[in-house]
Amino acid sequence: MYERFCEKNDYTYEVIDEQKGDEAGLKSVTILIKGFYAYGYFKVEKGVHRLVRISPFDSNKRRHTSFASVTITPLIKQDIDLEIKESDLKIDVYHSSGAGGQSVNTSNSAVRITHLPTKIVVTCQNERSQLKNKDQAMKLLKSKLYQLEREKKEEELNKIKGINNNIDFGSQIRNYVLEPYKQVKDLRSGYTTSNVLKVLDGDILEIMKSVLLERKENE
Repeated sequence: MYERFCEKNDYTYEVIDEQKGDEAGLKSVTILIKGFYAYGYFKVEKGVHRLVRISPFDSNKRRHTSFASVTITPLIKQDIDLEIKESDLKIDVYHSSGAGGQSVNTSNSAVRITHLPTKIVVTCQNERSQLKNKDQAMKLLKSKLYQLEREKKEEELNKIKGINNNIDFGSQIRNYVLEPYKQVKDLRSGYTTSNVLKVLDGDILEIMKSVLLERKENE
């Protein structure tokens, strides 16, 4: 959905890391998106998304509910003073998963960095060079740590204001229902449409705008 949104709205995207599911689908994926107010729009996608559909992996064609947790992190300027101690890092290298055949990368070029104090894990495997993957992973880590500090301050302010913005699987931000009826509903702005397939094909700009307007009105 997000890749199709980028293609339709002149945004560029790059898959930094992708982990396949144990049986099917994706376990996790990290995408770097660049474009006009990219973070400004995509920040409203942070949260839990709920999908209800007839599972293509169920031979009995039963209805299944699945959840996807989305985290949005701005890529910060590298000149921001944020100290990361080398002793706080655990760095692992491994074979990156490619398309196979001649294009498969047989060297240990993929990099996983764990920030031990916060348990934040970042991975990068899109570059063929281990050095480039490490550099990209460090940029991601720095951005995530910066975002974590911002969220801590925001959480402290929200406690003072009496606002609860916890993200968990009991508080999804949007529902995508394909069975027994068709409907996409954003639970924050109330935006609703029956054209689910169009939304899943990347037509989410109006939903984003509806949430941004809702937030502005509540400020």
